[in-house]
Amino acid sequence: MKQLDFSRDYILENECVLLRPLQPEDFELLKEFSINEPELWTYSLVSGAGEENLRTYMKAAFADKSKETAYPFIVFDKRTQRFVGSTRFYDYQPKHNTVQLGYTWYGKEAQGTGLNKNCKFLLLQFAFEELGLDRVEFRADNNNKRSIAAMKSIGCTVEGVLRSNCASPTGRRDSIVLSILKDEWFDVIKSTLSQQLLLSH
Repeated sequence: MKQLDFSRDYILENECVLLRPLQPEDFELLKEFSINEPELWTYSLVSGAGEENLRTYMKAAFADKSKETAYPFIVFDKRTQRFVGSTRFYDYQPKHNTVQLGYTWYGKEAQGTGLNKNCKFLLLQFAFEELGLDRVEFRADNNNKRSIAAMKSIGCTVEGVLRSNCASPTGRRDSIVLSILKDEWFDVIKSTLSQQLLLSH
C-alpha cells in the first residue's frame, strides 16, 4: 500500500483529458469561469464565483494540500485544448485507507461531453490501483440532481443522506453520501466504465 506523496506532481491522462496538480498561477486560467459562469458553484460549500472567491477557493485547496489532506488538480480537455475546471482528492485518511473525491466543477462547454467520466476513471484508477485505497467517498448537496446522477452513472452506491449536516452559503445542507469500494472497482466498475468511455469516443 502506497501513501499519497504530496511532494510529487502526479499527472493523470488518457487521450481525452489530462489532470495535473493545481498551481497558484492557474488562477489566470480559471478566472474566466468565476467571472462568466458563477452558477457553476450554486451547490458548493465553498464558492469560486467571482475573482476574490476563486482566490479564496484556491488558497483553501493549497492549505489543505500543505496539511496533506487534499490533492487538487486542474483539468485540461485535450479535445478542445483548453483548461476547463478542477477536481480534487480530499479528506485523505491513510490510517483508514480512504479518501473523498470532490470539489469538482467544469465549464459549461465541457459538461455533457464525457469529460467527467474520463476524469473519474483516471482518478479512481489512481486511487485503487496506485494508492491501493479501500474506499473512495463522494458527497453532494442532496438537491444537486445533476451531480448525483453523474455519480450514480459511474457506479457509485448511495449510502444515505446526512440531514442538515453542514452550513452552506444559503443556510443548512442535507448531504448525500455515495461510495465505491476497492472490490467493486476491480469486479465491475472498472470494466463497465472502460466500456462506456470506448462507446463515447
